[in-house]
Amino acid sequence: MKVLGIETSCDETGVAIYDSVDGLLSHTLFSQVKTHSEYGGVVPELASRDHVRKLVPLIELCIRKAQIAPSQIDAIAYTSGPGLVGALMVGASVAQSLAWSWSIPSVAVHHMEGHLLAPMLESDPPAFPFIALLVSGGHTQLVLVKGIGSYQTLGESLDDAAGEAFDKTAKMLGLGYPGGPALARLADEGNAKAFEFPRPMMDRPGLDFSFSGLKTHALTTLSRASDDQKADIAAAFQLAVVETLIGKSMRALKACQLNRLVIAGGVSANRLMRHRLRELQESEGIAVYFPRLEFCTDNSAMIAYAGCQRLLAGEMAGHAIDVRPRWPLDTLAPAGTQAN
Repeated sequence: MKVLGIETSCDETGVAIYDSVDGLLSHTLFSQVKTHSEYGGVVPELASRDHVRKLVPLIELCIRKAQIAPSQIDAIAYTSGPGLVGALMVGASVAQSLAWSWSIPSVAVHHMEGHLLAPMLESDPPAFPFIALLVSGGHTQLVLVKGIGSYQTLGESLDDAAGEAFDKTAKMLGLGYPGGPALARLADEGNAKAFEFPRPMMDRPGLDFSFSGLKTHALTTLSRASDDQKADIAAAFQLAVVETLIGKSMRALKACQLNRLVIAGGVSANRLMRHRLRELQESEGIAVYFPRLEFCTDNSAMIAYAGCQRLLAGEMAGHAIDVRPRWPLDTLAPAGTQAN
């Protein structure tokens, strides 16, 4: 089965073609970073307009790169949520229109399920069950994954997600957009031990996160520091976030008596996070799985893969254009149990 995947949940337009036999055939991505950088964040209306301009040309390009004809596409998967409602509507409208005109099925995909399954695109995918740490711009969650669609949220952020905390702290430091990668680059120049940052909620039981206080601590520290200490603040902040995420993940593994950990979402590209977790693989005897760097941030390959698995299980969307800006991950049904 060849599945065309469409991702338009926020500020990146992605198209991919995944084959259930031959794997990923092609993928393309247009990033809107330049468009939104002058505003210091995503402007929803501008994001939607760019999706309208770029999506159809990217579909044509992706089909050419896969060296197939449109008639060889068996189904379409598209991001239905969560995300920006206008951006989601662009992808859903194009997907449903193509599915209708080509007389093929379509399936609506949960954006975070796509992230969670992104490591399945690698040559050594994790086996079920496993613990997933999902750390994207707006989400920080620990999830027990028993199978595709069988998800139990163990913990989540009570306020700012880790990615949001990175971006907001980067803005305090006067860094550009997107802030998370810029802060990580600055942290490479600093001394993480120059300042002491708290590890939020690590001193109490449970698996929830809270990064709002850490962001406030960064602001207070910055107000008392000199400009040449910004790299040290960035390094101390990054270390506190990474150690908190890893500490909670290890706690979840022990609570569920598992040794497989998946890290996915934009923050999973963080070099310090990857380095620390690779160290734990040896010292703690756990198996850690990451998507490749290009599939950590929003992309269409993960949507095509997730949609393909749902389609193979017999699911498909109706003809209505339905998007869900808010869509809790654990409300998804296991693959093959949803009504068509």
